Amino acid sequence: MSSSPEAARGREWLESWDPEDAASWDSGLAWRTLWVTTFCLTLAFVAWFLPSAVIPKLNALGYTFSESQLYWMAAMPGLAAGLLRLVWMVLPPIMGTRKMVSLTTLLLVFSTLGWGVRVQEPTAPYWELMVLAFLAGIGGGAFSGFMPSTSYFFPRRMQGTALGLQAGLGNFGVSLVQLLTPYLIGISALAVFGGSQTLAVAGAPNEEVWYQNAAFVWIPLMLVGAVLAWTMLRSVPVEANIRKQFDIFGNQDTWWMTLLYIMTFGTFSGLSAQFGLLMSNLYGESNPEIVSGTGAQAQVLVTGYDVPDVVAYVFLGPLVGAGARVVFSPLTDRMGGAVWTLISGIGLIGSIAFTMTTLTPDTSSAAALESGFTQFLWGMLAIFLFSGIGNASTFKQMPMIFERRQAGGVIGWTAAIAAFGPFFFGVGVTAVGAVAFYGIGVAWAVMCVAITWWRYARPGAPRPG
Repeated sequence: MSSSPEAARGREWLESWDPEDAASWDSGLAWRTLWVTTFCLTLAFVAWFLPSAVIPKLNALGYTFSESQLYWMAAMPGLAAGLLRLVWMVLPPIMGTRKMVSLTTLLLVFSTLGWGVRVQEPTAPYWELMVLAFLAGIGGGAFSGFMPSTSYFFPRRMQGTALGLQAGLGNFGVSLVQLLTPYLIGISALAVFGGSQTLAVAGAPNEEVWYQNAAFVWIPLMLVGAVLAWTMLRSVPVEANIRKQFDIFGNQDTWWMTLLYIMTFGTFSGLSAQFGLLMSNLYGESNPEIVSGTGAQAQVLVTGYDVPDVVAYVFLGPLVGAGARVVFSPLTDRMGGAVWTLISGIGLIGSIAFTMTTLTPDTSSAAALESGFTQFLWGMLAIFLFSGIGNASTFKQMPMIFERRQAGGVIGWTAAIAAFGPFFFGVGVTAVGAVAFYGIGVAWAVMCVAITWWRYARPGAPRPG
C-alpha cells in the first residue's frame, strides 16, 4: 500500500514547533537533531579539509606541482565552500532538515572517493585535482544549512550552547582528518582497494604508504550518517521563501556580524586549510634555504637543524580552535556573546602580531630556526584559540540580535562569507606575502574590536547580545 504525499509530508514535517513554549517543546527531538546533524557536520568538515591533509604531500607522492599551484589547490575548497554556502543558506526552510542533511551527507562521498583514487598514482592532471578540491567545498557549504536548521529546534536561552556544540564538534572534523591521516596511510590492512605508494620526504628514507586510506575510511561513515539523518530527523515548518530570506540584507547588523565572523571563522578556516603548507614553506622541507633536494637525496642545509614533520603539528591548530568553540559556548550563554567577541578580537590582535615576527625565518643557525619555529607554533595556536572563542560568541550574538527566522538566515550568510577564508588566505599569502597578509589581519581585528565595542559590548550599546 503506497503512502500519500500528505502522509509522507506528515512523517517528515512537524505540524508546529515553538521552542520558546516550555510546555510543548520536545527536548528529545531537539537534542536528537543536534547529535545526528553534528555527526554529519563532522564528516562534512572531514571531506572539506581532506585536501589540506593530502595536498602538502602530493609532490612527495610523485607529483611535481609548484608552490603557487599547491597554494591555489589548497585554497580551492574555501572558494567552493563560500559559493556553496550561499546556496545552502536558503535550503533549510525549503528542503527541511531531514532531506537537506541526508542528501548533503551523500554528496560528500564524491570528492572523498576522488581523492582516494587520485593519490594512488601521480598521473592526475592539475585541473582534475582542482575539480576535486572544489567538490570538497560541499562539506564546507553544508555548514550554512545545518546550523540554521538546528537553531530552529532550540529556545534562544540555549542556542549558544547548542550551536556551539554543533559547530565546535563539527570543526573537530578538521583536526580529525589531519590527525588520523598519517596513521591511516601506514595501515596496509585498510587498503582494500588499490596498492601502495612510495612517500619521498626530505631528510628521511622513502616510506611505503597507502594514501587512499586517508579518504576511503570515511566513506562508510558518510553512508551511515545519511541513513541516520533520513530515518531519525524531522523538519520544522518555517515561513521563509527565498525572497523573504533576503530581507536580512536590509538590517545593518547583518553586515556588522559578517565582518566579525570573517575575523573569527574566516581566520579559523583559512589557517586550518593552509597551516601545513605555511609551516612546510617556512620551517620545513619546502624551504629551499633549509632543505636541498627531495627524498633520500635531500640535504639539510642548516647544520644541526631537525626539520619538523608537518603532519605531527598541523592538526593541533584546528583542535585548539574547535575545542575553544565547545568550551566557551556555555560561557556565552551565561555572560552574553558580545564580551567574548571583544576578548576574541583583542586576543587576535596580540597573537597575530606575535606571530608576524616569525614569518621570515632566521636560517643563520639551527638554534635561531628552532627558536623561530617554537614561537611560530605557539603564536599560531594562540590565533586558533582566540578565533575559536569568537566563533562561539558570534553564534550566541546572532540569535539574540535577530528574530528566529532572520537569525537562521544571518547565520547562513555570515558563515558563507567567512568560508572564503581558505581561499583568501591562500591567495593573499601568494600575492602579497605572509607578513603583509598577517598585517592586514591585525588591521581587520582592530576594526572588529571597535565595531563590537560600539555596537554590542559597551554600556548602552544599541544591540547588546
